[in-house]
Order: sequence, then structure tokens, then C-alpha cells
Amino acid sequence: MSDLGSEEGDESGEAGADIGEYEGDRNSEGERHGFGKARLPNGDTYEGEYKHGLRSGRGTYRFKNGALYTGDYLENKKHGKGVFFYPDGSKYAGDWMHDQRQGYGEYLYANGDTYTGEWADNKRHGQGTYVYKDTGSKYVGAWVNGIQEGPAELIHLNHRFKGRFLNGKPLGPGKFIFDMGCEQHGEYIEPEQEKEEEEEDEPPLPVEPKWKASEITKLTPWSPHEEEPAPREAEGAVTEEEKIPSVTVTAEGGGHEPSSEDFNPASNGGEGEGREEEVNQGQ
Repeated sequence: MSDLGSEEGDESGEAGADIGEYEGDRNSEGERHGFGKARLPNGDTYEGEYKHGLRSGRGTYRFKNGALYTGDYLENKKHGKGVFFYPDGSKYAGDWMHDQRQGYGEYLYANGDTYTGEWADNKRHGQGTYVYKDTGSKYVGAWVNGIQEGPAELIHLNHRFKGRFLNGKPLGPGKFIFDMGCEQHGEYIEPEQEKEEEEEDEPPLPVEPKWKASEITKLTPWSPHEEEPAPREAEGAVTEEEKIPSVTVTAEGGGHEPSSEDFNPASNGGEGEGREEEVNQGQ
């Protein structure tokens, strides 16, 4: 990812070809230094600060395809605080390091979803909150290389789920907490796949984790950072699995068991990763 364009090169005397037009301050060596305006041969423009011929300091870079970045630069790379507006209407505002989204920032996706939290190497990484515009649901928890992974809480309109995620799917012990004042404890398990001899050479199809309920209790304290404790006996608790009522929920609070599509933002088209590479094609 880079917006260097054709401006990257030797600008000491501007005697070469394809270095673009420039109007602004220079130092004693003839380098662009201070405030200036530049038009690159590919049609992009830059207006802002230079140091020794390179974009450094505050500036605004406009791409000919409609994208725009305004913020800090260091030696021709986005570095510091800045806002990037993408051609499809999405936007990132936050920290940058060496042309990468790095640190803390907020991404507004084209479909209206938002992510606010930590970034590393252009990907959601660390702690962050992803809000699904269509349902109003929120994922609050850990991310690894752009994927939901680690302890987290998924908050819906009338209930929430606490547990752990792996590769974008809930897995292992957890519990559903309902606004009516009760909890359903259990775990997400991966069903075993039946192997057929004729299909040994074919890659296995992805298997959706299944929710297995174990007990319904009153509200109990629990942190997803710890192993799921055995729910303590409570008045009215149901301990026999066959007595557990069929409580199934979705991201919208509807009537089927939740699947990975309810949790993973990559499935709803709001991702936008790699969009900056598209912005810079042809430069």
C-alpha cells in the first residue's frame, strides 16, 4: 500500500522526466522543502509540507480516482494521524505507521458497519468493537490478523453471548445471557466429520460449531478471560440436559441456532481490506 506515485524519485534538480509539476518552497539544494503544491504525471495531487524533497509533515493527497488522504507524512509515507477516504464511501480515521493502519483507529465500511479499536499491519488486531449496522449487534473482544479470535462478548438487542472465538467462530465454553434475567450455560463444539474413502483427496468442508446447552441458571458472574466455571446450583436451576428447554437464538434474536455468519464480519461484505492497494493501482 503506497501513494508515492510518480513523485518518488530524485528531485534534487528537477532535471529528470516524469517528476511532475511543483509550486512552493525549496531549500538551498533546490529540493522541495517547506510548503508546496505538486501535480504528479498520473493525475494525483499533493498539497502540504516537504522536507528534503519528500512529503513530511501535514498534507493532503488526492487520487485521481476520488480517494483522498489528509494527515501526517514521514518520508513520503503516511505516518502519524490521518484520515483516508476511499472511493466506495468507506473511511478510516486513526493511526498510521509506514503507510499501514497501525495503532488505534475507526473504520467506517461501505455497508455501514464500523470497527473501532486496535490495528496492526492494516488489519484489525488486538482489542476492538465491530458494530453490524443491519442488526445493531456488536462484537466486543479480541482480534488476530483481522479475524475474531480470543475472549469476547457478542451483544444483541435482547441477549448477549460471552465466550471465546477461534478463526471467527465461537468455540468452547460460554453462556448466553438473556434480559429476562437468566443464563444458558454450555459450549460450542465442532461436530466430527464422517470421512468417505472416495473423498480422501478432497479438502474437508468447513464445519459449523454447534451449541450444546448444559444448564440454565440465574445470572452469575463470569469472565471470558477465564475457563468456564461449573455454574453453581441456584434455586430453580435445571441440571438434567433432557429438562433444558429449547432456547435457540440468532444475531437478530430470531428462531434458529446461531452460526458463524452471525459473528464474522467478513461474511457481510463490509471488510474493505486491500482497498488501498486498489486505490494505488496504475500509479
